[in-house]
Amino acid sequence: MKSSFSKIIDSETPVLVDFYADWCGPCKMLAPILKQVKDEMGEEIKIIKIDVDKNQRLAATYQVRGVPTMLLFKNGKMLWRQSGVLQKNDIVQIVRSHV
Repeated sequence: MKSSFSKIIDSETPVLVDFYADWCGPCKMLAPILKQVKDEMGEEIKIIKIDVDKNQRLAATYQVRGVPTMLLFKNGKMLWRQSGVLQKNDIVQIVRSHV
């Protein structure tokens, strides 16, 4: 049986996964940027946030060593990953270039 995470990333719609932690300053900077990405892209993208402290096994599965780390999936395949904070236009451009 597939995990709920596997079902989410196995989507035709690109899924941007934000691995974050509550104590992480850059993660707090990225949160409003991701909201702007969602506002601009709407139904073109799904964005989910994964707290690494509460989901350590999932973070380990994807070898998340630092936060924030963003992973982009489509149809269950990872298309892109990046650690650190990017600006909204950069994220939108990267997502659109992969889909």
